[in-house]
Amino acid sequence: MTTHAATFRAPRLHFGPVLLGGLLVGTFDLVFASTWWKIAHDVPPIRILQSIGSGLLGEASFEGGVRSATIGGVAHYFIATCMVLAFALVATRVPALLRRPIAWGVPYGLFLYGLMTYVVVPLSAAAPSKSVNVPWVTASIVVHVLIGVACAFIARRAVR
Repeated sequence: MTTHAATFRAPRLHFGPVLLGGLLVGTFDLVFASTWWKIAHDVPPIRILQSIGSGLLGEASFEGGVRSATIGGVAHYFIATCMVLAFALVATRVPALLRRPIAWGVPYGLFLYGLMTYVVVPLSAAAPSKSVNVPWVTASIVVHVLIGVACAFIARRAVR
């Protein structure tokens, strides 16, 4: 008796969509932050990038000009790409994530917000914030939810 077992092929991760997704997610987040802080406090975009760079360089980042802003930009896009990559890697093992990108992307975005706010930034060399800016926190949570959903949709293209 011959049996024909269904051939199972694990989904493969394609890095092109992950890299493009990191670029898109990172740019969306950077445009959001730069626009918010420019409108709210007249902070120039270079200062946003230096602020990101301060996670690696500490307060010296704000005196490093374009060089520290570039370090901040590279770090920012690296983190954005890791966010996309992490969701896509898990989705290769849990394909249900790909079938419901909004349902899974929303909690992923909330997870990313918590991870960045309560783990990554406190462990970095960036100076802790002296106060809570409620409108900024609220907007950041919304943006991270959108980023989580974007990661889920990007993963659909990356995992095949």
